[in-house]
Amino acid sequence: MRAGITIFPGINRERDMAIAFRKVTGKPPRMLWHQETDLSGLDLIVIPGGFSFGDYLRAGAMAAHSPIMGAIRRHAERGGYVLGACNGFQILTEAGLLPGALLRNASLRFLSMDCHLRVERTDTAFTGHYQRGQVFRAPLAHGDGNYFADEATLDRLEGEGLVAFRYATGDGRLAPEANLNGSARAIAGIFSGNLRILGLMPHAEDRVDPLAGGTDGLPLFEGLAAALAA
Repeated sequence: MRAGITIFPGINRERDMAIAFRKVTGKPPRMLWHQETDLSGLDLIVIPGGFSFGDYLRAGAMAAHSPIMGAIRRHAERGGYVLGACNGFQILTEAGLLPGALLRNASLRFLSMDCHLRVERTDTAFTGHYQRGQVFRAPLAHGDGNYFADEATLDRLEGEGLVAFRYATGDGRLAPEANLNGSARAIAGIFSGNLRILGLMPHAEDRVDPLAGGTDGLPLFEGLAAALAA
């Protein structure tokens, strides 16, 4: 698997992502400055978390117009894979590569804590090393993680099986107290229609090593490495 990680001014999770991918592939991913447009030779483009361009206007709004996003759009249109985490998810929605929007948390406060995610689908490159219904722990750190879409879009996501993860209790129940940011239908991550783009808010990349608090996020990266093995 040949992965590239985008870097925008203000992004701060690119090294976490690089550690995760190096752990499963044994080689460093290619780092991509946001003004680059040559993505040749890459199977997967990763947009990590942080505060691209200081989250001015809206989280991800300015990054969505960076030169590299046109190249990422063409990569996706060719059937390439894209992963966006936290600010990366926000950028993907702002760029129109995923539906909906990430609004201010329902509490209007920045949240930084662990959450539990329930896996909704496992027949994808991103989730193939999880079990359906499995619950895993991951950190979240965001002020704008409240997933919103109109009812028709939410119904389509549900009907087409495009909800990847939901916020849940440790035993897998959907409950208001587990949906920390107030996301519609407790949605924590979604797929594109062809299942090759994933956006999720929590940071699975920060749970790939016991020394960093656990390995709950490792199956996501192991699954990608296996599915996209050259």
